[in-house]
Amino acid sequence: MNNFDVIVLGGGAAGLMCALTAGQRGRSVIVLEGANKIGKKILMSGGGRCNFTNLHCEPSNFLSSNPHFCKSALKQFSQWDFIALVEKHEIPYHEKTLGQLFCDHSSKDILTMLEQECFAAGVQIKTESGVGTVTYDPKYTVESEHGSYEAESLVIATGGLSIPRMGASDFGFRLAGQFNLPVLDTRAGLVPFTFSGELQQMFARLAGVSINSSVSVGPTSFSEGLLFTHRGLSGPAILQISSYWLPGDLLIINLLPDHEMNQVLLDDKRHQSRKKLHTLLSQHVPKALLVELENRYWKEWVDMSIAEIPDSKLSDIAAILNSWSLKPTATEGYRTAEVTLQGIDTQSMSSKTMECKHQPGLFCVGEVLDVTGHLGGFNFQWAWSSGYVAGLHA
Repeated sequence: MNNFDVIVLGGGAAGLMCALTAGQRGRSVIVLEGANKIGKKILMSGGGRCNFTNLHCEPSNFLSSNPHFCKSALKQFSQWDFIALVEKHEIPYHEKTLGQLFCDHSSKDILTMLEQECFAAGVQIKTESGVGTVTYDPKYTVESEHGSYEAESLVIATGGLSIPRMGASDFGFRLAGQFNLPVLDTRAGLVPFTFSGELQQMFARLAGVSINSSVSVGPTSFSEGLLFTHRGLSGPAILQISSYWLPGDLLIINLLPDHEMNQVLLDDKRHQSRKKLHTLLSQHVPKALLVELENRYWKEWVDMSIAEIPDSKLSDIAAILNSWSLKPTATEGYRTAEVTLQGIDTQSMSSKTMECKHQPGLFCVGEVLDVTGHLGGFNFQWAWSSGYVAGLHA
């Protein structure tokens, strides 16, 4: 039996942050990772440059059934604390858009930094160490592929269900159930939408076309890029709103959020009456998208001058451009989702320590919890913050 103070299950962002923090306190720590290497999601993130945090990180950037839960951890270890760690290791980085921070060179810089901090803190890391059983009496005993380990503290940092090809599984949720932690029904988040029938065919013809737009579900909206794909819709605005969408919900897309198109068209009718509608709209909408919209919604008016088109029809056209109403068939699911929504119910956890309220020495961090950030570095910040807080107490 190998004895430690802390066993961390999972060598991702949250698990490594927890391990190095606990190790810095003098705790003996081992990280057990089932994959052949640690930090796979770190390495693939941000197109290989790791969007490691966001300058504008606030609790309002997170979804949870208990929206106040994330506040304590984000305050105890903020984006500024992680930036300080990055700067300590002299990793060059830059702001891309909307406060998103990326490595100048490679995601490997962040993983190397975490590995170096773990090594300096005496943390042991074991890869290809899939866990079989976990028991508690009165310490935690973990049976893994490389032996048995015992510790007074156990940290569940196994992530969620997103991107199964990276090794994601429901192990963390099953383990939570073993210790009577309630798990809220999970679903894919930050994920593209799929469509069927004629809309899917239309979007497939537009695959690769992008446009800045505002996308809404109910009262929630995001204004960023929208990308047409062979299966439906993607891009930052779509990924953001997907976390708020439920099957059956309507998606409202404003293709031209900077223009009130009804007024624009009426003004054009007064001042450029001889011009064709297609010519006028081509100033605002990508050509391929405009042709598809014309063929689907106002084909009979394409070759007419705007003076010949009734105001009521111009209003209908403007409505498509400013509030295009669509009903997705589904999302692409966990296969391409960046995160898992919901998870272990935070009502059963201490927000100040990440320890289970009714199970001594059991901690949960990162994506396995019912805390999900917006796109743009927020989920990594949750991993750093929750991991750090658990590391202070595990």
